[in-house]
Amino acid sequence: MNFILYSDVNDSSISQSLGRPEYSYYFVLKAYRPLFESLGQVHVVSSPADVDPLFRQLQQAGQDSLFISFSPPHKTPTNLQCPMVCVVAWEFDSIPAEYWDNDPRHDWSQTLARLGRVITLSTHTAEAIRRTLGEDFPVLVLPTPLWERFADIRQQYPGTPINPGTTLQIKGCILDSHSMGLSADGLIAPVVDVPLPEIVEPEPEVEPPAPPPLTVRRRLFITRHYMREAYRALSAESEHSVPYLLKHNLLMWYREAVRDLVPDAVRPLLARLRRSPPPQALDPEPVEAPIIEEVLETPEQTLPPASETVEIEVSGVVYVSVFNPDDGRKNWHHLITAFCWALRDAQDATLVLKMTHNDLSTYYVELMTLLSRLSPFACRVVVMHGYLQDEEFARLYGAASFYVNASRCEGLCLPLMEFMSCARPVIAPDHTAMRDYIDDRVAFVVKSSQEPTIWPEDARILYRTLRHRPDWGSLKAAYEDSYAMAKHRPEAWHAMAEAANERMRDYCSFAPVQQRLAQFFGKPPVSEITPAVVEAGTASC
Repeated sequence: MNFILYSDVNDSSISQSLGRPEYSYYFVLKAYRPLFESLGQVHVVSSPADVDPLFRQLQQAGQDSLFISFSPPHKTPTNLQCPMVCVVAWEFDSIPAEYWDNDPRHDWSQTLARLGRVITLSTHTAEAIRRTLGEDFPVLVLPTPLWERFADIRQQYPGTPINPGTTLQIKGCILDSHSMGLSADGLIAPVVDVPLPEIVEPEPEVEPPAPPPLTVRRRLFITRHYMREAYRALSAESEHSVPYLLKHNLLMWYREAVRDLVPDAVRPLLARLRRSPPPQALDPEPVEAPIIEEVLETPEQTLPPASETVEIEVSGVVYVSVFNPDDGRKNWHHLITAFCWALRDAQDATLVLKMTHNDLSTYYVELMTLLSRLSPFACRVVVMHGYLQDEEFARLYGAASFYVNASRCEGLCLPLMEFMSCARPVIAPDHTAMRDYIDDRVAFVVKSSQEPTIWPEDARILYRTLRHRPDWGSLKAAYEDSYAMAKHRPEAWHAMAEAANERMRDYCSFAPVQQRLAQFFGKPPVSEITPAVVEAGTASC
């Protein structure tokens, strides 16, 4: 059997695709690839257009093929000759069963029914599909096999409830609440004492002096002046024409010397002359006004540099969370506020946030505003922005006392599963995909309730489905209870950590997942292989 794998995001585009709704499918494909390699030959294509030519080539060689599309159904091609199966990550309680914008592809039920079967990452997604397509519709629940990949980390970084001190390193920047001088007063624009301008009383207006009376002598003086100007217009060079200057001087002579002598009945006949504009002076050389640039301090100008390798030491009870701050599902504001309120007097409590976003400016001001409003607090919030190498991510896994999730819904949540595979207890809700592996044996469970929401791609913005609203008070209590466990009941912490590790071994180790996939395709495993190490800690499924 040949398996042709495709994801809209690939090795060449992943760096530009972080934050896109479909970028997590790339990591799922990489995690699934060893499974398919254990059942047959794997071919990864960069475009759906490459599928049918490869299918026909393999068919001529007498080999069967199956196209595995790691894309949401509305972006999955359905006009291919090659048989196919769609891999779906979905976090809501229903799938789109109607379409909009005259595009039938938005109706997932029609696409999945045409394909005839589907692979999902969680039981929650399988139930959402079967609610629409019927209980007998073939759905395989297949979590990503990742437990074996963390064997070295479990051995190198044995868990401890109180971290004696770990140095974290990253190529990017680190924001540390202990060194930022946070204050709510910083959110208010400073009051600058500007001296008021001195009020000067206006001087009383002085009546202009009356013009001298128009005697015969003065009329002759004015006439002689404009005759001289007329002669100058005839003899001197000027930018204006001679007729224009003569007309102008005649008009000025009329106004100043003889207008009062003209009878009122005759004046309308001279109106045309009175409308003539005065001559324009020579245009001066154009002088550009000086450009005054007002330098304003924008948030981008205050951003710390993100191109250097920096490090920080964390210790005590360390909470870690990995998420994309642009993902509205992650509810990261509550994650921070509940921590700061629950442990505001605990100097040895640290919350480390690893952001999976390549643009600090998209969340920097929002984050600083949130932390400033919460200040003062003795606990510590550390934000890591940038790229972590594998060994640096290993130190982050090892530094954690607890992993924290406060999401509204999840399609799988790979970071949560990764930290549990490193034998770390967690704080998390038990809804959507997390229901498959979260309970009070492995986690401090955050209560939640359902709330209406929209399908993310629905341009109509109509409430057609449900997600979950985590209870803030329950999240705050989970911080308090977990901190008390780490400080005063280390044996209970170790028991929960071991339970988390066992849960992941049963849920997402390679052998049982491989067996489920083989049974779904009606084929026995060709061979069992050790899964390759893939990039961890960046997907949000």
